[in-house]
Amino acid sequence: MILHTDLETLPREELEALQLKRLQRTVERCYHTVKFYRDAMDELGVTPNHIKTLQDVRHLPYTKKEHLRENYPFGLFAVPNEQVVRVHASSGTTGKPTVVGYTKRDINTWAQLVARCLSAAGLRPGDRLHNAYGYGLFTGGLGLHYGGEELGVMTTPMSGGQTQKQIMLLQDFAPTAISCTPSYALNLAEAAEEMGVDIRKLPLKIGVHGAEPWTEEMRYEIESRLGIDAVDIYGLSEVMGPGVGNECIEAKNGLHIWEDHFLVECVDVDTGKPLPYGEEGEIVFTSLTKEAFPIIRYRTRDISVLDPAPCKCGRTHVRMRRITGRSDDMLIIRGVNVFPSQVESILMQSETLSPFYQIEVYREGNLDHMVVNVEGSPPLMEQPEETQQRVAQKLVRDIKDFIGVSCNVNIKGVGDIPRSEGKAVRVIDHRKK
Repeated sequence: MILHTDLETLPREELEALQLKRLQRTVERCYHTVKFYRDAMDELGVTPNHIKTLQDVRHLPYTKKEHLRENYPFGLFAVPNEQVVRVHASSGTTGKPTVVGYTKRDINTWAQLVARCLSAAGLRPGDRLHNAYGYGLFTGGLGLHYGGEELGVMTTPMSGGQTQKQIMLLQDFAPTAISCTPSYALNLAEAAEEMGVDIRKLPLKIGVHGAEPWTEEMRYEIESRLGIDAVDIYGLSEVMGPGVGNECIEAKNGLHIWEDHFLVECVDVDTGKPLPYGEEGEIVFTSLTKEAFPIIRYRTRDISVLDPAPCKCGRTHVRMRRITGRSDDMLIIRGVNVFPSQVESILMQSETLSPFYQIEVYREGNLDHMVVNVEGSPPLMEQPEETQQRVAQKLVRDIKDFIGVSCNVNIKGVGDIPRSEGKAVRVIDHRKK
């Protein structure tokens, strides 16, 4: 059964008319209530009156993460602090955290959009959601929680960690869906196997996974080990949190971006020049309905492709293809651009290796050097060291052939790669130390 709102199937002309109306209102508010935007627009010689069409968004300034940090904590709020009922923030591991605010109406909108995502993923009122995203300043936990309740789903606020207890509750509460990062889904699958629990025999049928890039190969691994349909959800705290877009379970072929609330662009990573549909570039968002923290042309650093082709589910909102990586996560190894997702894609094609890996990058003299640490499967670790070395050398060749960079590969024992209870740490770049 397909369940969606009328706004999700609006004819393109009507959708764009709604976007333009909301864009004009957002730009007007930002110009008159947020000093940063007023100064940035004045510097470019742009006023709200210049926004006559959707294409005119290209005249507006970009917003970058450093702008959020420079205005820490509340400098980009567009309403008085007395109207802000909640704040969230990034971890701030590379500097000041980025802080975002929500009015009561923002919270309601957020809940409705996450409910829309869960519905697209196949959940229905009466389903049960085991929410293993972290609660707190991170937007994932509370975002999925409010969306589940909005849809009429029994929501268990498990949060991350306590993996054995998570397995117990998956057995006892019999949820039909789980929400967590894809890497933690595999962590749960591994833990369940060690406990002698076959998750595939539980009522669990849908996984809603996001917050980190993941590949089609990882989707297959999650689906086969948990016995579910694994569906991608997209969001980022600077734009709202989870709920900006979601795959539909009918196609599982790209994230429907909820364009009645977000204007999405794809631009050249280096020049910022807008790109046409079908070309890969950096995804940029302008919020259209946020009150406390509207954002104009936010450069996400996520690399993807926008696809306007009709979808079998009937939704008319543009789809964003699977994120191939982030421009700020991209490694440059001896002049070659390397994304962790490229390495992951190769690893996942091997039946003798586990999905747990970590990339380390060193600088030796004037040259960069990449090491891929990956766990062998239990059967491989029972084989002689010569066999393990053959597997490692094949992986070295595959990475060289597919990505074009030389590396070393270390086959680790089962459990030697650190497990994640949230976002997996895929890269350790020793060059930055």
